[in-house]
Amino acid sequence: MTRHIIEIETKTFIRFWVVILGFALAAAFIWQAGTALIIIALAIFLAIAIRPLADRFEKLWKKPRPGLSAGLAFALVLAVLVLVVSVIAPTVVSETSKFIGQLTSNFESSESLIKNINDFGNVFGIVNLADQVSETMKSLASSLDFNSIVGTVTSSLGTIASFLGAVAMTLILTLMFLLQGPALMDKIWRLFRKKDNKSLPWVPEAKRITSRLANVIATYVSNQLTVALLDGVVVTVLVAILSLAFTGSASLALPMGLIAFVFFLIPMYGQVLGCILITVLLFFSSPGAAVIYAVIYLVYSQVEVNFIAPKIQGESLRLSPLVILISITIGTYMLGLLGAIIATPIAGCIRILIDEYPTLRSLREKSQSAS
Repeated sequence: MTRHIIEIETKTFIRFWVVILGFALAAAFIWQAGTALIIIALAIFLAIAIRPLADRFEKLWKKPRPGLSAGLAFALVLAVLVLVVSVIAPTVVSETSKFIGQLTSNFESSESLIKNINDFGNVFGIVNLADQVSETMKSLASSLDFNSIVGTVTSSLGTIASFLGAVAMTLILTLMFLLQGPALMDKIWRLFRKKDNKSLPWVPEAKRITSRLANVIATYVSNQLTVALLDGVVVTVLVAILSLAFTGSASLALPMGLIAFVFFLIPMYGQVLGCILITVLLFFSSPGAAVIYAVIYLVYSQVEVNFIAPKIQGESLRLSPLVILISITIGTYMLGLLGAIIATPIAGCIRILIDEYPTLRSLREKSQSAS
């Protein structure tokens, strides 16, 4: 038998294990700092999305005031988020509680239904089953009171402290990236200079590609917000008209419009979920208004999806519906609702990187030749 001896240089052997160790350390770092990296990435994404609004504020001043413009843009976005949460949450809870309360009173007033439930309970040896069902419904209705929910949440702040901390850190980082992001990028680009203080040959192309990536995110978010705002206004007007016609009160109009606005930001299926939720909440107050709303909104949504949204959004992403659905599915399973929202612009950025691959390859060659 012939033996084959493979000789490996010591330098090659050491380099191999150094690479393996480097990958292992990088994987361990990502595993340990996964949450922090997600927060930083989300803050960068939000800062890029808010930047066009800051640029619009900047045009209002006679002198450059980037800090003031970024602060105003961030404050406006934060105020909208607070408004949405403070208006939607109490409405959803109160309407659900009202529905269960009405259901309980209707249940108690129906003698034939009570008798049938008691007869059914007697078959299994349960006495006064209807009373037990009624007490359960009353307990559920009282537990859905908004004040009691707030009390429950307040008493369990320890369990959600990490979540609130993550939200606060994301907001702080977003503001910092808005204020210092452009200056930080300038410093990074200045690092890639020759001895004669001129930029390396690949830097202009890298800047152009980076600008394209940021523009895709900003354009998609601004266009999506525009269509979502239009959708929310239409829903507000429609719910106001139906509420005045059926119940004499339009108090649900603004909360329903905000719900439509928020759910429209979820690509593909968010509009359907928003329609279902609003229809159910309207049904609690007036079944007739809910049915009419569902019919009118379904007709309007087709017009919006096929004519209005494409005109506003244009072909900024140039992604097929299949690619969008795949990206949303991956984003949903990775980061939940947040992943579904940011998946589409990220897919658009990946498409740009694929389109720019020949340029990226040439940049790599230029970098290697320069070194």
